[in-house]
Amino acid sequence: MDRVKLVKRRAGWVLTLGLLSMLGWSLAVSASMPSWFDPDYDCGRAFPQAEGDLRRVDEQWLPPRAGCDFGSGEVHQFISTTRSTVLTVVFALTAALTVLGLHLVLRRLWEPQGILRSAEAVDLRRRKLKHLGLGAGATLLGLAVFTVASVFAAFLGGPPGMVIVALFATIALSAVASTLDREYGPLPSTARDSRRRGTLTGCVTFTTVFVLTVASGKFPFYQLWIAPVGALTYLVVTGLPWSRQSQRQLS
Repeated sequence: MDRVKLVKRRAGWVLTLGLLSMLGWSLAVSASMPSWFDPDYDCGRAFPQAEGDLRRVDEQWLPPRAGCDFGSGEVHQFISTTRSTVLTVVFALTAALTVLGLHLVLRRLWEPQGILRSAEAVDLRRRKLKHLGLGAGATLLGLAVFTVASVFAAFLGGPPGMVIVALFATIALSAVASTLDREYGPLPSTARDSRRRGTLTGCVTFTTVFVLTVASGKFPFYQLWIAPVGALTYLVVTGLPWSRQSQRQLS
């Protein structure tokens, strides 16, 4: 197997590494800024010579900057130029790795179909119940974990951390849905069909809970009720191919 094929087969790992690297970058940038909990203390300790009380902290994530404004007309830069430059370069590298991983993952959706798996000698009713039950349970648990993780991402990683965790959750849901579809999905089917159905299921499920969270006015903090809502969405989206398969059998 040549290197190109090996990288394509490990596309998911490349994307995961890119996302984890970007999450680490967001945590590093957040740690380099004044604490959101007590910025007065951090800015006062960093600039003891500054006169007056801290009025505001001007933050910028790319390139990373944080200015402590004490109202004297001069904004003191909390992040050094060297650190800002290093963090910007790290962002460029991690972003490139993430884009490469995403590109490789999406390309797999247009690969050759592969071997067609037949429905002969398969209990489709039992297979369907396993598919829906295991998938709904995994979605319920996964979104509950995501709800907690999103809170930590908001406070520790800032807006970029929240975006990265949300993207990671979407990809994880798609990966789990694709795996379950390959093991217990409708037949006849191919590996490419499972990847496409799983990706669609993951994207629709997360988009649904995101839209409902925004509509409820709770964004950016997700609530635990998104877990059962996501599980229900999974059941609806996953049940559609099974319904079409049943209609083809009856026709």
